[in-house]
Amino acid sequence: MAKRLYFVAGEASGDEHGAALMRALRDLAPDFEFHGRGGPLMRQIAGEALLNWSDAAAVVGLWEVVKRYGYFRKQFQDTIDEIEFVDPDAVVLIDYPGFNLRLARALRKRSPRLKIIYYISPQVWAWNRGRIRQMARFLDLMLCIFPFEAELYNQSGLRTIFVGHPMIENLAKRRTGEASDPKLLGLFPGSRSREVKKIFPVMLEAAAEISSQRPETHIEVAAASASLSVEIQNLLADLPLRERVRIVTGDASGLMQRAFVGMVASGTATLEAAYFRLPFVLVYRVSWPTYFAARLLMKTNHLGMPNVLADREIVPEFLQHEARPKTISRTVLRLMNDPSAREQMISEFDAIIEKLGETGASAKAARAIVDELG
Repeated sequence: MAKRLYFVAGEASGDEHGAALMRALRDLAPDFEFHGRGGPLMRQIAGEALLNWSDAAAVVGLWEVVKRYGYFRKQFQDTIDEIEFVDPDAVVLIDYPGFNLRLARALRKRSPRLKIIYYISPQVWAWNRGRIRQMARFLDLMLCIFPFEAELYNQSGLRTIFVGHPMIENLAKRRTGEASDPKLLGLFPGSRSREVKKIFPVMLEAAAEISSQRPETHIEVAAASASLSVEIQNLLADLPLRERVRIVTGDASGLMQRAFVGMVASGTATLEAAYFRLPFVLVYRVSWPTYFAARLLMKTNHLGMPNVLADREIVPEFLQHEARPKTISRTVLRLMNDPSAREQMISEFDAIIEKLGETGASAKAARAIVDELG
């Protein structure tokens, strides 16, 4: 009989990684049935058996989640009901830890024999390492993407396989070979509306300061979607700088290769920029309740993944009240004007990316899932 898998992914990056995993599973086991929740890319593969909910589910910040508690409570119960109806051979949870870890715990209580597999480890090592032992009680297998994670999880008794970072295979296909433009500044204000509203105005002020000192500078902004492109255009509407700004929709990778230097919001984009060897600074702002909660919980010294992986600050981080336009612009100008500073950062990036493994993470993860199901 064909195996049935139920997937849960809740954001654009999870949808991308989930789709790549589904394609790899199709290559190994063409008769597998796919069900669950994800985004448009996963739905293209699974069809109507998969709900596209990623736009509604992608919420960043503690306070933002609290405000939508009723919605998430209903979705949580609906997901449990769907899983009971589908009766899958395994549930595959992709990132999205706030929802998926609670779901895994609830499913284990209801179905002790259900296989629960987690792909792309939640970053509990950054927030609460004590949760790792708890996770070992309700997960059967962890497929992690950073090499240091496997040791942490295996020590807790949770069987873990390092498969490499799926970002590597995705980005390798997007290499253009295009030379960077010494006059081009790239802005990457995030993939969510709330991020853009908080972060983009600060980036714009810093960009204006840079333009005043380097009049030849022109600016491109990466918009993750058409709707975000409209929001970015609205934020630019009354600014003198708008004449120098071009909005690029759905091609952040291309912009990272064309730009000479960048300002990047926290998240996967920081690793993408490192992969494409783009010198950049990290700029991030959230609501104050979310910021204070994060400062209390965070166990790492850095926010950006290149810095976390290096265990030191390679990329300058400008967070919350420290995200001041003049300070940001000074640092960006140094990366534009000082060749040695640029080359040092790029060299550090190369060492970090090498740690993430070669291409083929999705295929390795698919093989591990097939083996787990016997």
